[in-house]
Amino acid sequence: MKFLRRFHYNAPVTLTFALICLASLGLGKLTGGRSTYYLFETYRAPLTDPLMYIRLFGHAIGHANWEHYLGNMLYILMLGPILEEKYGSKLILEMMVLTAVVTGIIFNIAFPNSALLGASGIVFMFIILASITNSEKGRIPITFILICILYLGNEFMNAFRNDNISQLAHIVGGACGGFFGLFISHTGGVKAEDRTFGSSSDD
Repeated sequence: MKFLRRFHYNAPVTLTFALICLASLGLGKLTGGRSTYYLFETYRAPLTDPLMYIRLFGHAIGHANWEHYLGNMLYILMLGPILEEKYGSKLILEMMVLTAVVTGIIFNIAFPNSALLGASGIVFMFIILASITNSEKGRIPITFILICILYLGNEFMNAFRNDNISQLAHIVGGACGGFFGLFISHTGGVKAEDRTFGSSSDD
C-alpha cells in the first residue's frame, strides 16, 4: 500500500479525460462504431434530438482509432498538467467544455453533411494557451505570435490545399486558446485551495 501511495493523480481533469476517451474508443470497438456515432461524433441533427447536445461535447471524447487517440493524448497529457496547475482543475474543465461546444456548433453550421470527432480542438486550445500562460500583463509574448503563425497558419494553408474539414476544429480550438490566454491569464491566478475540485490531506 505504501508503494501505491507514491503515485499521485496530479492532474485530475487531464487524466480523467484521457481515461474517458480511452473508454469511449474501447466502447466504439465493442459496439461496431454505434456508440461513437450516437454519442462521440458531432453532425447536423434536428434540435429536437437530445443526443445532439451531448455530441456537441462528446465529439471531443471520441476517436476513430488508436493512432488518432495517441496523437491527441500525447499533447493533452504533456500540456494538461501544466495548465491545470496554473489555472486550476475547474477552470481548465470549463475551457475544455466551452472549446468543444463552440467547435461543434461552428462545425455543424459550416459542414452540415459531415461528422467530426476527436480532441484536436482541445489540443490546439492547449497549445495556444500554453504559449501565453506566463506572459506579463499588458504584453503579448513573441512565443504566442510565433505559435499562432506556425500552428494556425499551417492549418489555414492545409485547409485550402486539402479541403480537410478537421482543420476547422484546429483553428477554432486555437482561437479559443488565444481568447482564454489573453483574457483569463491575467485575472490574478487561481488560489491554491481552488486548484482542484476538492481538498485532500495526507495521514
